[in-house]
Amino acid sequence: MFEQIINIERMEQAVGLFGSFDENILMIEKEFSVSIISRGSELKIHGEAENVAAAQRAVNALLLMLNKGETINEQSVRYVISMVREGKDDKLSSMGDCVCISARGKPIKAKTLGQKKYIEAIRNNTIVLGVGPAGTGKTYLAVALAVTAFRAKEVNRIILTRPAVEAGEKLGFLPGDLQQKVDPYLRPLYDALFDMLGPENFQRCQEKGLIEVAPLAYMRGRTLDDSFIILDEAQNTTPEQMKMFLTRLGFNSKIVVTGDITQIDLPDGKRSGLVEVIKILKNVSDIEVCKFSQKDVVRHKLVQDIIKAYEKYEEAKKRK
Repeated sequence: MFEQIINIERMEQAVGLFGSFDENILMIEKEFSVSIISRGSELKIHGEAENVAAAQRAVNALLLMLNKGETINEQSVRYVISMVREGKDDKLSSMGDCVCISARGKPIKAKTLGQKKYIEAIRNNTIVLGVGPAGTGKTYLAVALAVTAFRAKEVNRIILTRPAVEAGEKLGFLPGDLQQKVDPYLRPLYDALFDMLGPENFQRCQEKGLIEVAPLAYMRGRTLDDSFIILDEAQNTTPEQMKMFLTRLGFNSKIVVTGDITQIDLPDGKRSGLVEVIKILKNVSDIEVCKFSQKDVVRHKLVQDIIKAYEKYEEAKKRK
């Protein structure tokens, strides 16, 4: 048996590290087959030498996150464990830069290396395609960066759009005027903006025309200068719609396109504009494609498990 000691400087660090009912430490013990005991300011890790070394790296990575003001939860512990297993835990030290402050004063940061790469791509390119499963923060982080650029007066407007395509079911007739009819399709975009700006501030900006949330069809024939433009649910665009949207790009503007190519709701036989545009633009400079995996999912652990199960099912179907 091998033993390694880690010194913890402050009591609040130990509280954050252990979590409610020691759930974080119990998870590390189970994953690496080690025993972790707290003695005052010391943390003793017992087990096989290789397992102890891996557990030590996981604990050190979590302590580093705590020092940067991060809150440790089940998702972050699982992510750190996966990074240790892949030998990428040394890269976690570069994470933690604040992207935006929400209306409630909460700092918004990248929670995975995939998210960090996505943020850097948006900052460094004019057009970014963010492709990956649900729960990876594609839309939320894009809205956060749009709000940051808007507050810094780097752009004059934020424009959020998505195709009005029903997800499998027919919604039928919706009451109200045109805006009220399309609002249900745009709800996720409103939710992200409310979180960043607060409902009152958002309302003021919308009334002044500084923030626009509209269906994709409203983009035709326009040139969008000095704007941060986000196209959400892009897997449900046709190739013609995608070309129309991308050619709206004006001077001093950025475009972020987000979508999940495993959740296409287009009628049978219709090609996805997102699937096609990834192939068409992959070698064009100032355009970057960021692909997320199930490891970048920052929702409930079951979301990762569901995505994994669907991936296995699709692979088995292809083999057959």
